[in-house]
Amino acid sequence: MNKFLLSAVTAAALFGVSSGAAQAACGDISLSVFSWQSAEAMANVDQLILSAGYGCNATTVAGDTVPTITAMIEKAQPDLASEATPSLLGEVYAKGTEEGRISQIGTAISDGLISGWYIPQYVADAHPEIKSVEEAMKHPELFPSSEDPSKGAVIQGPQGWGDTVVTAQLFKALNNPNFVMVPTGSAAALDGVISKAYEQKQGMIAQYWSPTSLLAKYKMVRLEGPARDDAEWARCTTKQDCPDPKPNYWKQDEMVTLASKGAVDKLGPDAAAYIAKRSWTQAEVSAVMLWMTDNQANGADGAKWFIKNMPDVWTKWVPADVAEKVKAAAQ
Repeated sequence: MNKFLLSAVTAAALFGVSSGAAQAACGDISLSVFSWQSAEAMANVDQLILSAGYGCNATTVAGDTVPTITAMIEKAQPDLASEATPSLLGEVYAKGTEEGRISQIGTAISDGLISGWYIPQYVADAHPEIKSVEEAMKHPELFPSSEDPSKGAVIQGPQGWGDTVVTAQLFKALNNPNFVMVPTGSAAALDGVISKAYEQKQGMIAQYWSPTSLLAKYKMVRLEGPARDDAEWARCTTKQDCPDPKPNYWKQDEMVTLASKGAVDKLGPDAAAYIAKRSWTQAEVSAVMLWMTDNQANGADGAKWFIKNMPDVWTKWVPADVAEKVKAAAQ
């Protein structure tokens, strides 16, 4: 994955050649908390470390991706989005970066976000030849539909998700009469179908993504797909009403930290250096999310659990004196 590029303002803050404002102690910092679990965990880890370790007055505010990014660009609030995917943010974000109103100042998940069609590990182990969507679709008998076992099934996510549109268009493009698509009405319903099939050791093909607590609990294998065509992706793959999709597939997306204009100066050089340095892997955040799910815990609880139980990860992000302050605050 390519590392983010430091803006001139960020570089100045990090390397001590900025104005007095950037050299000042950390001030008021607002962090957006998005609704998905990994973003909730990261924002709360940032709040804890910024507050306890760097003396920031760090607060969190709930938000959804598009309205939050728009507010960051137009109103410079909130200051930070700890985890976001620029490739999914469209023209508003692109224009905001061109105008210097929003910028990437760190990496959230080092190996990014990846969506796709997944099969259970036990199916992949029993049939090592099945590595791709095309190979899986040759074997409807391994992935039977519960309503018509003579046909294979692809389990689709709920309406309103971008991945659900991509799944529908891929299914349409493959045009395989031996398979049916099985929609689910909600995220909980999708998880329920996958969990039930897995626990009964049934074969399935399901739309999903990583990192998630579900894939931390149930080992699944992402199928390889058709080569990604970015022009086709924009033309048809992501548009529900496009009538003539071609086979196309997801690629890994960056998960980065975004800052509103002026946020780096509010952070000060030391806290900005923390944001620039810290990131975790899919496996590491999945462990946090799995604990949150199993314990019905929120992001603040997950952040404290992470600080207490995974010091080998986060103590690399901060100096020793900051680490001691953070450990004390997490008790």
